This record gives sequence, structure tokens and C-alpha cells, in this order.
Amino acid sequence: MIYFSFLFFCIIFGPLQAKLEDHFKPVLQKKEASRMRGIDFIYTINLDERPEKFAHCIKELAPYSIEPYRFSAVNGWHLTLDTINDIGVVYDPSLMEGGFWACSFSEEHAKKPLCSLMNTPGLTYFGHYPNCSPGIIGILLSHLSILQDAYDSKYSTIWVMEDDIQVIQNPHIISNLIDELDSTVGPGGWDILFTDKDTKDQEGNYTECRGYAWRPNFIPKNPIRFAKRESIGSFIKTGARYGAYSMILRRSALEKLLYFFKKHNLFLPYDLDFYLISNIQMYTVSEDIVSTLPRALSDNRDANFLN
Repeated sequence: MIYFSFLFFCIIFGPLQAKLEDHFKPVLQKKEASRMRGIDFIYTINLDERPEKFAHCIKELAPYSIEPYRFSAVNGWHLTLDTINDIGVVYDPSLMEGGFWACSFSEEHAKKPLCSLMNTPGLTYFGHYPNCSPGIIGILLSHLSILQDAYDSKYSTIWVMEDDIQVIQNPHIISNLIDELDSTVGPGGWDILFTDKDTKDQEGNYTECRGYAWRPNFIPKNPIRFAKRESIGSFIKTGARYGAYSMILRRSALEKLLYFFKKHNLFLPYDLDFYLISNIQMYTVSEDIVSTLPRALSDNRDANFLN
């Protein structure tokens, strides 16, 4: 009887998905990265196809004797269709009421997904309509792979950066700021510290985030919190934030983020998702230390490395 119930489920809703973590990329040849006081390990996400971007990152950090571990990023453009459809949100009618626009991948739409209303039971969907792409999925898997490695390594505090950073001030200031934030709100009072005060557009202008993107399988509590900003000492407590290019994460953040994504699977880009968690405590510095490089080349929405 159990077998026939399982078979009926697969016929109606498609095969069961594997665990999300089955698709995380292992951290290989891990060597001791440069140490900073108060930070257990420093990761940089970099595509194998973009050695010049890692060289830029190293050049930015070299004056401060900081050499991060290079994580070979998940190239979303190389993911199989089976993998992509195994990690997104599978639609069933109980997820939501009414229409919801999202994107789905198929043999015909492997690189540029088809965007339509979510209404096909058993079909896997992703959000960020109409700009969803395999590249965005790859960077999300890259971040989660690092979080899993850091969690398994029992780190208390890590620094994760992408390879298009721009160093504004001596990054060793971050160690002092961690001490100050611990003293101000307590070691358990924060999860993420961003190393600049807000994300920036391609021209280098600050771009505030005060809302949120919808997920069909998760409704955030008290969404008015996303618009809140509160100055606390040398920091700004923020309810929402774009940009994941330079983040200090406490172990509490690793636990919350991994639990959220493993429970709800992938749907939105990473920086539209991590702040949805109701009890995530996020702070930014009040003056930029490490930020994003304006007009940096990206392979997230298009496979520019092929050009």
C-alpha cells in the first residue's frame, strides 16, 4: 500500500526531490587562509573561468596582508537540467492562492527559462521574474556551499566575499568593529555584519532595500520591518539589504540560513532571500570598508565568460 501511494504521488507531482545539500559543492584543497583577529576563515567566491577577477581581489587585499581562500564557484551555466529542477520550488496547489509569475527550465529553455504563471503541479519554478538565469542559481549554490563548509568546520565567525570587491579602508578595522558590535548588542545579538553601509548600483550610488520579493512557499512575518533602519553606535541595524559581496557571518547566521534554504529550497537570488528570515539580525557599518566595485563584470545574468 505504501509503494502504491508513493507511485501515485510521483505520477501526479513528479519524482521526489533530493536534499538541497546534495547539490552543494565541496570545499577542496582547503589551506589555511590569512588570519584576521576575530575571524576564523576568509572565503572568496570566484569562477574558474574568471582568474582575472580573483587576481583583482588579491591585489585589493595584498597591501593589508590578507589572502583569502579561493572557493571555486558553482558555475550555474554548467548545471544540468536535472540539478536545476531538483533544487527549486516544486509547485502544488496548496502553496498559494491566485496567480504568481515565475520561471521554469526545460530542454527547450535550458539557458533562458520560460516565464509564466505558476500553475503546473510537479513543475519546478524559480523567481526573480523575468531575470532568472542559471548564473543566479550558481552564485546562490556557491554561498550555501561555503556556509555548509563553515558550519561543518565549526567556525564561529567567517568573512565571505565575492571577487568584485573594492577596498575602501584597511579591512583589519573589521576586527575592532566585531569587538564593538559584541560589546554593543552582545555576541548573540547579531548574525550578519556587512562591510559597507549599503549596496550600490553599477555607477557606485547607494541603493536602499526597503521591501521584499515574494516567495510562494514562505510568507515573512511583519514585513514592515524591512523598511526599518536604526543607528546603534558605529552601526546601522537594517531590516533588509541587497548585495552579498562582503559579509561577516556569525555561526548563528550559518544555522539560520542553512535551515531556511534546506526547508524552502531555492527560489529568489541569494540577496533577495537571506533577509526574509524573521529572526535574522543584520547590521551594516556606518562607513564603507570593503564594498563592491562599480561596473564590475558579472556572469550571473549572462554567460559573459563565453565571449
